[in-house]
Amino acid sequence: MDITVYGQRLDNEPFDLVKRGVSLFINGEQFDLSPLQDGDSLPGTAVHSKWFSLGQITKEEGVIKLSLLYPVPANYSPEQATPQLLSNVPDGPVALPRPLPDPEPQQEVAE
Repeated sequence: MDITVYGQRLDNEPFDLVKRGVSLFINGEQFDLSPLQDGDSLPGTAVHSKWFSLGQITKEEGVIKLSLLYPVPANYSPEQATPQLLSNVPDGPVALPRPLPDPEPQQEVAE
């Protein structure tokens, strides 16, 4: 499975992505893509989830290709700011681009 991820600026939005076979689990909800046959294509909006609202979901030469939105925080990284292709995603938790470290709190200087 090839997944292109697009960061969307959202604070405190949970997003847990796991792949198992031809299914994706987002925040525990299963999206079974097994009905797709080679050559099939459908709009992402056909899946009733805001995370699939981009592009097409296709199956070509046995590989499912799709795009997902995912939430990024205020301290998003350059990798989160641009679409990232995750090729040949293995089963298990999907590693997404990480945000920049939280800024250090500024300490007041005593005068």
